[in-house]
Amino acid sequence: MNKVFQIGAFCFRIESDADIWIPENFLLFEVNDHREIFYTYHLRVSERFPIPTGQLLAERPDLTVLETESGEKRFLSVRGRRVPYACYIEIGDREAEIIVHAREIQNLRIDTVFTSLFALERRMIQYESLILHCAYMEYQGKAVLFSAPSETGKSTQADLWERYRGSRTINGDRGLLRKMDGRWMACGWPVCGSSEICNLGDIPIHAIVMLEQGKENHVERLSPFQAFALLYGQITINQWNKQFVDDAINLIEELITGVPIWKLTCNISEDAVACLEEALF
Repeated sequence: MNKVFQIGAFCFRIESDADIWIPENFLLFEVNDHREIFYTYHLRVSERFPIPTGQLLAERPDLTVLETESGEKRFLSVRGRRVPYACYIEIGDREAEIIVHAREIQNLRIDTVFTSLFALERRMIQYESLILHCAYMEYQGKAVLFSAPSETGKSTQADLWERYRGSRTINGDRGLLRKMDGRWMACGWPVCGSSEICNLGDIPIHAIVMLEQGKENHVERLSPFQAFALLYGQITINQWNKQFVDDAINLIEELITGVPIWKLTCNISEDAVACLEEALF
C-alpha cells in the first residue's frame, strides 16, 4: 500500500507492505494528484511490540504515551482491554512507524481505531487546526456546529434541521476547525461515531452551538469566558504536551473572537429548530 491523503492542510503518505483495510470514511480523504507530502507513516504488522522505554507522559486505559529522543511513542488500546492493538513511534520530524498487532488487523475496519493510529491531532495543531467533538451541518451555505458531551443530542439536533429546514449534515460526531483566508471553516474528518454520517465539506462557520437538554427551548449568546470553558472540554487536546495546550488555548481564544458561540437548551422538536433559527438567522 502506498496512498496519499489530505486532511485539512495536512498532506501525508501511508506506506505498508501488509494488506491493510482502510475504512471508507478515511478513503474519502485520499488524493491522487501530485502534492507536497509533509509526513510519512510506515505501517507494518507484527506479533510483537517494542519495549515501552522512555519517559512516561500520560497513561489512560486506552493510551500510554512515552517521550523518546526522536519524539513520542504511543501504545494504543481499546477501552476495556489492557492489551495494545498498535504502537506508534515517531522516528523523525516528518515520519513515524506504526506497528499493528497481527491479531488486530480486522479491527482496523473501525474508523476510530484506524484513525487513532496516526496521532493526527498532533499534526493538526501544527497547522493551527482544532478537532471539535460536534455534529455539523450546512444551512444556506454556512456551517452550524452542535457541540456537547456524548449522548446529549448533537446528531439529533442536526437531524431535526434536516427534517424541518432541509439542511445537510456533514459529520455527525467530529469537525476540523481551521482558518482559511482569514475565515474560520468547518472541514471534514474521517471519524463520525455512531451517526455514520461522514462527508467532505469545507464550509464557513456561521455559529457554534453548545447543547444542553431541557424541557423548554431557550438560546443565549455566550460570553467569551463562558464559551471558552465549554469549548475547551470538547476539543481534542494532548494535555501532557505543554506546547500543544498553549497552542490550543491561543486558537480557541482566536476562534471565540471570530465566531459567535451560543448555548441552546432544547428538547427534540421543531420548536427547538425555530428557536435557534430566530437567533442565528
